[in-house]
Amino acid sequence: MPEKILIVEDEREIADLVELYLKNENYEVAKFYGAKEALAYIGMAEPDLAILDIMLPDSDGLAICQKIREAYTYPIIMLTAKDAETDKITGLTLGADDYITKPFRPLELVARVKAQLRRYKKYGGDMSDGETGLITHSGLAINVKTHEATLNEQPLSLTPTEFSILRILCEHKGNVVSSEKLFHEIWGDEYFIKSNNTITVHIRHLREKLGDTMEDPKYIKTVWGVGYKIEK
Repeated sequence: MPEKILIVEDEREIADLVELYLKNENYEVAKFYGAKEALAYIGMAEPDLAILDIMLPDSDGLAICQKIREAYTYPIIMLTAKDAETDKITGLTLGADDYITKPFRPLELVARVKAQLRRYKKYGGDMSDGETGLITHSGLAINVKTHEATLNEQPLSLTPTEFSILRILCEHKGNVVSSEKLFHEIWGDEYFIKSNNTITVHIRHLREKLGDTMEDPKYIKTVWGVGYKIEK
């Protein structure tokens, strides 16, 4: 079955154009121009990925993002206005996995959709039978097969991107992992930008969920100018 993409965008020309490009890549598309219809759809169906515009006439994409994250872990890409840094950070904090700034090239959005789906499928259970898929560290347990994580036997509610970052850091336990490497591992090489603070926001949110602090971290340590590490 083709993967299904949810689009919520009130600018009909943009929504229709994105739909056209995604359908050309053989994706199934559920398209809505407002939040009300989209929220009703989310309650009945589970797409493989959502593309949400921040600004909508009857609500906003942030509220939809938050609603999705109450029940689902599939990837979310936010569409933001140029230089709307606060919206980007808020979206990532609420559980979005990526954002793209308007105006954008449809092929760039398609590339990001593919990267998110590829990562989500890769770490959502596609492992060989010979691997347990379990990573443990100081009360933290990550099951790569089931895409679940627990801290002191209590479930952690992680977005796909947060899960991937934590998995990568645990796999490289004792070694520093640069922001560039995290970016390339999760999204591929398509659009890494030195000034992009996406990783920083995800790390901050991960620390909150782990009960960690930047000043005295038990799990994720910042190595200034280099990257992040989890001590052995």
